[in-house]
Amino acid sequence: MNTARMVGQGKFSVGQIVRHRLYAFRGVIFDVDPIFNNTDEWYNSIPAERRPSKDQPFYHLLAQNSNGGPYEAYVSEQNLLPDGENGPVTHPTIDVMFERYAGDHYVIRPSRRQ
Repeated sequence: MNTARMVGQGKFSVGQIVRHRLYAFRGVIFDVDPIFNNTDEWYNSIPAERRPSKDQPFYHLLAQNSNGGPYEAYVSEQNLLPDGENGPVTHPTIDVMFERYAGDHYVIRPSRRQ
């Protein structure tokens, strides 16, 4: 995990609950890349008119789709909005990464901090 890189970078932080600006899903951030750090194949699979700049933070989310189905997502900062006011996120890995839900965010387990 790259939580140490988050200090002073990015609009969002590990444990924060967010939603996607365009698509119907929300999640909790568990890691941050200061700039794009995924494959070109993944990046090029995004439609050109919606493809974000690589030169911005990208967030790893424990996500749930609009039907509640869990998955992991990788999302650019420009496509995220805060969403803590809508309650906790349901995902089977949350208890592994986070020690508790604290009102509008999750508190990362000490063993997961860097």
